[in-house]
Amino acid sequence: MNKFAKIAACAASAVTFASAASADSIVDIAVADERFSTLVAAVTAAGLAETLAGPGPFTVYAPINDAFAALPEGTVETLLQPENKDQLTNVLLYHVDDRNLAANMIPGGSNFFKPILATERLCITNDAAGVSIADGTGESANVIIADIKADNGVIHVIDKVLLPGTRPACG
Repeated sequence: MNKFAKIAACAASAVTFASAASADSIVDIAVADERFSTLVAAVTAAGLAETLAGPGPFTVYAPINDAFAALPEGTVETLLQPENKDQLTNVLLYHVDDRNLAANMIPGGSNFFKPILATERLCITNDAAGVSIADGTGESANVIIADIKADNGVIHVIDKVLLPGTRPACG
């Protein structure tokens, strides 16, 4: 078991959800899918699990474990430390929109989208190659699985962790 899997296993075992949460919430789907174990650990450490299990609606651009593993060494462990909770929360809120945006609702071309982290923008491009999301670093994530439906929104699986920074240029 690698270090990310150990962190995620500990966090997943510590996650408890309100009994009113839907069995098909975004959080429940993520917890049930091993590809999101690092994301679950991060959401738990940031104290966002109950919110994302709530009524929504939410669109979550969900990085897979390999996306977290591609970050510079020590980044995930540093973000999961209690003293970095605000920074971790900002990174996670950068991956969430407060609407239910199915892939067919993303207009063609490149467009700015405002995540819950209101100080930042994402540039989402929908073209013949698929859907990609440019973050504040100017790097792009690809949507590798779209439209995992949940009772409180939708998950789009991405191959890179989105990082806040200067606003990306669309176009």
